Amino acid sequence: MTLTADLFWSFRSPYSYLAVGRYRALAASHDVAINLRPVYPLAVRQPDFFERNHPNWLSYTMRDMIRVAQFHGIPFGPPRPDPIVQNIATREIAAEQPYIYRLTRMGQAAARRGKGVPFAHEVGQMIWGGAQDWHLGGHLADAAKRAGLDLAELDAEAEGDAAALDTEIAANQVALEIAGHWGVPTLVFEGEPFFGQDRIEMAKWRMEQKGLRPR
Repeated sequence: MTLTADLFWSFRSPYSYLAVGRYRALAASHDVAINLRPVYPLAVRQPDFFERNHPNWLSYTMRDMIRVAQFHGIPFGPPRPDPIVQNIATREIAAEQPYIYRLTRMGQAAARRGKGVPFAHEVGQMIWGGAQDWHLGGHLADAAKRAGLDLAELDAEAEGDAAALDTEIAANQVALEIAGHWGVPTLVFEGEPFFGQDRIEMAKWRMEQKGLRPR
């Protein structure tokens, strides 16, 4: 019997990117369906989050995500542009956000089609894999195509059905908190949350206890 799990994920989270390819590989190699449940990042939900953090938080996070990428051999580079418009010096979040709403709504539209994880992985590689101007030209269209999707169709849905998509995205956040966490990436399997890119093997171990088998 195919197992199922939910992956709560953000396009702005570098750790989400560092996890999604490995979860995609797990779903390809083992009999488990992993459903993407996109959420808006903390910069949208709690704009003062970064201003309240310890001064060392940002520098440590930058160092850590680079070494995680190196350790796993995952292409990695600073997003150009950042999915969230933010003043890095002051950590202030801009009022106008031209990227994150489109990305997250398209991610939810992809999830509606059962292709959320491939879409998040392919687009994540554009944003966090070192691509310059990932939002221009054919970068996103090519990423969507690799995930088996049509970008124009996703874009039309993200614009035309924005309110319903936002309702689903908000429900994802509620479901994440009900499961016992608040951050991403978090995989929830049978009600148990596994937070962080460093819990993938533990999540797999738990699934194996519940009958996970190679395909």
